[in-house]
Amino acid sequence: MNAIISASELAGELAGGDPPVLLDVRWQLSTAKAAGAPPFDGRAEYAAGHLPGAVFVDLDKELASAPGAGGRHPLPDVTEFGAAMRRAGVSAGRPVVVYDGGQGWAAARAWWLLRWTGHPNVRVLDGGLTAWEAPLSTDVPVPAEGDFTPEPGAAGLVDADGAAALARSGVLFDARAGERYRGEVEPIDPVGGHIPGAVSAPTTDNVAADGRFLPADELRTRFESLGADGDGAVGVYCGSGVSGAHEVLALAVAGIPAALYAGSWSEWSADPERPVAVGPDPQ
Repeated sequence: MNAIISASELAGELAGGDPPVLLDVRWQLSTAKAAGAPPFDGRAEYAAGHLPGAVFVDLDKELASAPGAGGRHPLPDVTEFGAAMRRAGVSAGRPVVVYDGGQGWAAARAWWLLRWTGHPNVRVLDGGLTAWEAPLSTDVPVPAEGDFTPEPGAAGLVDADGAAALARSGVLFDARAGERYRGEVEPIDPVGGHIPGAVSAPTTDNVAADGRFLPADELRTRFESLGADGDGAVGVYCGSGVSGAHEVLALAVAGIPAALYAGSWSEWSADPERPVAVGPDPQ
């Protein structure tokens, strides 16, 4: 099954007799609050216009636990996540399509969580809301309660020790911007740099200028050139397990299975006992 769906394909499915559940997960990583500016408000963006029938899902409250020792976006409590998905109308036997404002990170986080907890049919709208050309709606649907019961473990997940091991025995991709990987800047977390052995693979290089994913063969060539040649396991991390999910999605499009280190750099860098590498060299 494809991990992504085009806007035209989605329009066709919505017009059919068994339309997918639509989840709107608009969210942005923002440092505006530190500068005194109001943070991005995904719910307000949703209220201003969304795909007809879509239900808003709050990434910070429903797709993550409160920030703490596990990072800035720790995995949500599984029971609470399941309840949130059922409120949104998610059932195990009905397809789900997730979208965000166009960056794809937040949608990928929801996609990864649903896969990790066992949903058999979930896709991301390629290009997000910006790819949708049909009219939007301001009606807020009240979906019938879904029956989805999460069962964690269906998709790859590693912790900090697992990520460190992958960097030695397989391939561990760092999905953040190159300057953060090299430790030249660090606008959010306390320490700059990367996990020793990790390979820089910015998730922004997985998409074209319009925000849509590159063709599968191009993505496969990219990841193979960075070391994901099928000889070892592949893992991904980022700042807090959001853009890293987008890289796992890109790898899935390329046909390469990968695990996510959900705590990512925000968890790793908070532990002074864990080593930090800087500069362009993985080690």
